[in-house]
Amino acid sequence: MGVDLGDLVERREISLKDLFGKAIAIDAHNILYQFLSIIRQPDGTPLMDSKGNITSHLSGLLYRTTNLVEEGIKPIFVFDGKPPEFKAPTIKERSEIRSIAEKQWIEAKEKGEAGALKYAQASARVTEQIVEDAKTLLGHMGIPCIQAPSEGEAQAAFIASNGDADAVGSQDYDALLFGAPRLVRNLTVTGRRKLPGKNVYIDVKPEMIELKSMLGALEITREQLVDIAILIGTDYNEGIKGTGPKTALKLIKKHSSIEGALAELGKDVKNFDAIKDFFLDPDITSDYKITWHEPKEVDVERFLCDEHDFSEDRVRKALARLAEASGKGQKTLDQWVG
Repeated sequence: MGVDLGDLVERREISLKDLFGKAIAIDAHNILYQFLSIIRQPDGTPLMDSKGNITSHLSGLLYRTTNLVEEGIKPIFVFDGKPPEFKAPTIKERSEIRSIAEKQWIEAKEKGEAGALKYAQASARVTEQIVEDAKTLLGHMGIPCIQAPSEGEAQAAFIASNGDADAVGSQDYDALLFGAPRLVRNLTVTGRRKLPGKNVYIDVKPEMIELKSMLGALEITREQLVDIAILIGTDYNEGIKGTGPKTALKLIKKHSSIEGALAELGKDVKNFDAIKDFFLDPDITSDYKITWHEPKEVDVERFLCDEHDFSEDRVRKALARLAEASGKGQKTLDQWVG
């Protein structure tokens, strides 16, 4: 979800080929939600094994991560840790929304209504088991996983700004607030996609957003970008009602900082100092190791086919592609360095 900076963002369309040889620090939870939402049966039921365990995310990780590696991209998955305390209201609200959506999905599915898929997608949850299974599969595939102490996007942004990745991969713009020099959107959802509730398909292509270029075009600093985000509303605060991106930009450029903007509006944002400090100096770790290695095919097959009922033929075909891609070009996976 994150902050809505869409109207202010300067972006350029790219192709996956433009990312050949690039290391991308991927916001794992963001990607997992995508897979859990999109990879479903027509009535909204997620993919599951015979024991009732959801496997939509495992399917997405296997096939779409293999696609990235085939394009010469070096993925690094960064997982969320403990969220800051001021995110608690947002987490509670999202949980309630998902619970309502789940009830609506069950009702719509039982009645055979066309809107079942929409409700099912809105009910997607990332559980601890889903996270652990994702880490296990990625490890077997030879893809590095990093555990963030707090927000995954903050850690991914640090990895990129530290020069250990070329960009952050996420659908949200928050990585820019955390200082990511480059953000890639639509990394794993490239292709044709059906618009929710409509019989209309659109082409979805990767986008590159460069923080320095964006700030220059807007004539603001990163700190001012954070002020704008707080006025609009972030995962940590509701924002000021009726204040969209363009209005927030005008206010910050007029007053230089959020204090003057809030004074003009006659409003206040609870914890705005702590929220701002968290974006500018988040809880991250510099103690991480990034290494890729060739896929452990036997382990992948055992995990997906024996434990989660995946088709052996399909998994083996994906593994053959992954193994071939691992040695493609001038570098192999185990020669890549962070």
